[in-house]
Amino acid sequence: MIGGRRPLQGRKPGDRRVRVERPHATYFRYTGRGQLTAKEAASAPTSPTGRAFAAVRAFFFGRPLASEEELGERLSKTKALAIFSSDAISSSAYATEEIVRVLILGGAAALAFGVEVSIAISILLVAVAISYRQICIAYPTGGGSYTVSRRNIGRTVSLIAASALLIDYVMTVAVSTSSAVEQIVSAFPGLYDERVFIGVGAIALIAIANLRGLREAGNIFAAPTYLFLGSALLMIAVGAYRIVVLGEGSTYGPTIAGQLHDTVQPLTALLLLRAFAAGAVALTGTEAIATGVPAFKPPEARNAATTLAVMAALLATLFIGITFLAVNFAIIPIEFPEKQTVIAQVARTVYGDGVAFYLFQAFTAVLLFLAANTSFNAFPRLLAILARDGHMPRQFALRGDRLAFSYGIIVLASLAALLIIIFQGSTHLLIPLYAVGVFIDFTISQTGMIRHWLRERSPGWRRRLSINAFGAALTAVVAVIVTTVKFWDGAWLVLVLIPLLVGLMSFIHRQYELQEQELRVRDDGVLPGPHREQRVIIPVNGINRAVVHAVNFGRALARDVRAVYVTDDLDVADALRARWERQLPDVPLVIVESPYRAVISPVVAYLDILDQAWPPDKEAPLTIVVLPEYVARHWWDRMLYNQTAKRLKAALVGRDHTVIADVPYRRGH
Repeated sequence: MIGGRRPLQGRKPGDRRVRVERPHATYFRYTGRGQLTAKEAASAPTSPTGRAFAAVRAFFFGRPLASEEELGERLSKTKALAIFSSDAISSSAYATEEIVRVLILGGAAALAFGVEVSIAISILLVAVAISYRQICIAYPTGGGSYTVSRRNIGRTVSLIAASALLIDYVMTVAVSTSSAVEQIVSAFPGLYDERVFIGVGAIALIAIANLRGLREAGNIFAAPTYLFLGSALLMIAVGAYRIVVLGEGSTYGPTIAGQLHDTVQPLTALLLLRAFAAGAVALTGTEAIATGVPAFKPPEARNAATTLAVMAALLATLFIGITFLAVNFAIIPIEFPEKQTVIAQVARTVYGDGVAFYLFQAFTAVLLFLAANTSFNAFPRLLAILARDGHMPRQFALRGDRLAFSYGIIVLASLAALLIIIFQGSTHLLIPLYAVGVFIDFTISQTGMIRHWLRERSPGWRRRLSINAFGAALTAVVAVIVTTVKFWDGAWLVLVLIPLLVGLMSFIHRQYELQEQELRVRDDGVLPGPHREQRVIIPVNGINRAVVHAVNFGRALARDVRAVYVTDDLDVADALRARWERQLPDVPLVIVESPYRAVISPVVAYLDILDQAWPPDKEAPLTIVVLPEYVARHWWDRMLYNQTAKRLKAALVGRDHTVIADVPYRRGH
């Protein structure tokens, strides 16, 4: 234990008191034999600049949270529905439009099938949701399809699932944000030229909100999600009443397709399949709850499964309802002269052109912005799981001050913003890249669950097996349809990116395995002390306090200590030698003349000569290169010092039998 006891004299003769002095109490908490737990003060910056930076961070992101506060950051079902389901629920804002864009090619007869297509997609949604409920219960540690396939199929297939998910999460942010901007432009056409700026700015704000932590993100995002749900369900109810009871619906004219296209395609099964594939984007985000099960409050698995069921019911209702209104009000997308989305036209038809319409557009836009938040929770968590398994850089497994996976959040925001810029914020151009990966992922996860139930054979396994088998077959068929139909529209790019990501993650895993083998220490026996000779080499630029400090450090490491001075001026070198032998007589000074004025390479060459001169039958000594470094007072003048030491360090890193020791000198040493 750190601390001491000091006896004190009491007020009366014979009184004795003991004052226990614990200098660590401000920074550490004693938690056991040889064990201290750091308090918040131990992590606090000490410099004025550091304290100022910490204050700014606290303003934007909140105070640092301790690990034991993680349970308090978990989500209730109400907040989890807002965070994890906003992606899936918001897809109802653009999925109907994608169906209509395809069916319009077949004219009025084809457009009439919009409701049937949405019902078919909703049936698929229910099947997928029921299947994913099994994953929430069977694998409460999170990871979704990656965890399922890794444990039941194999590493390569699990990496395919992870790659598909990572791509889909990035696309979710880009598509949701671009669609949100389009809703704003539909209400305020004058903002069309600012759409990219608005999209990138929204992604930055969502990233900041998530860097503040899950609970605060839930507080921010819950209200807009439920406002959209309420207004959308009210719109569907009012619109359906006007269509069914009041008979206010209208029909598409026979030349509706000719308004936008020169030719009309015949109504065929292929056209319906294309519409089905286009509307299948409504299912994206379904897997996010299974990936983020650990973010729920206990019991995690049951709460996640319940939230998933509620999300599926709401999405199916919204999707079918909005499509029903769009078809019966004979609505088509409008690009010119002013951009008007399908859901905006439905809202204007139901609510009129007053305050209610603008409020609905605001709710829709905010929800679509927040739909990206689903990925901001699931993408970093999946990266963290991959990092813990050695398939991604380990930094992604680290939590930030607010218990958020900060590196993953920053990477996701950067990639999504780049897509917004490249595709100029066009949802229609981004959609072909969307949903392909998610159906590949659906199929892999359900196949993994089949093997899980066959191996586990827990109570009710036959019923669960049949659910996942049906889900696997259905999503496999849809994956083929979606990939085939969207292939030349951009799906080919996803099929190229997936193997590239798999190769990258396999490479990272192999590098970590090789490193582990190189660093492995046998776990039997007692580890011996140093068993080889050591020598210290100190590159110097003269005699000063930093050099003397480094020399004294070198004397404590080994008996063989040498200083090396590289110069192209022998007169200066002779003067230094005379002074050196007078003031540091026990440390030899080696003068290396450098007529070509190089500094780094002569030092490296001198070390090579020392190694070659060592007897070949003896183990080479460990060479410790001690680098004196002067620590400047201010950050702005540090670039003036230690540049040669940095170059020498870069040249020596990885050299055999060589250790580099930086010895910083600060004023007052």
